[in-house]
Amino acid sequence: MKFRALFATGLLLFCTAIFADEPQTKAKSPEQQAAEDAMMKLIAPGDAHKLLDGMIGTWDAKVTAWMDPSQPPMAGTGTSENSWVLGNREVMEKFTGTFMGMPFSGLGFTGYDNLKKQYWGSWLDTMSTAPMTSTGGTSDGGKSWKFMANMPDPMSGKDLPVDQRLTVTDKDHHSMEMWMPGPDGKPFKMMEIQYTRKKG
Repeated sequence: MKFRALFATGLLLFCTAIFADEPQTKAKSPEQQAAEDAMMKLIAPGDAHKLLDGMIGTWDAKVTAWMDPSQPPMAGTGTSENSWVLGNREVMEKFTGTFMGMPFSGLGFTGYDNLKKQYWGSWLDTMSTAPMTSTGGTSDGGKSWKFMANMPDPMSGKDLPVDQRLTVTDKDHHSMEMWMPGPDGKPFKMMEIQYTRKKG
């Protein structure tokens, strides 16, 4: 509770300092200064954000998807444009391509929450009207990532747990896999995307 009060005080002081018509002349109390320092640290991008830098760029994407583990996969292609936004706090992905013979586009964000000490992701696309949200991280400095997500299932009307795995092969190649429960309850790979950095 005390941290919330300090955070709120720091936020108020920060906003006041930015938007005030005249500069502040009154000295801040130690508590006020501590709250402001804590908030500035909380909102600043850091080393954890920099680990996402390998995702930045324009990528050719090869998509393979399995609607049922017993059936042949479907294929699609696309282009993924990833860029830093909001002062290098989040990576924004714009995906355009084709899937199941139809135009497909998606928009995603990935970032790091300094307060919760975890990575997070959100995704929206033209094959759903609901967002997919995820949380996760990396334990090897950004070579491999694991995220847990919830994805709406149009058949049951409920959310399904999804395991996302991102593997960075080198600076020009990475892949993403999505695993979910199959008809027998066992996890199966429902999607794989191979990303290759676009040259020129």
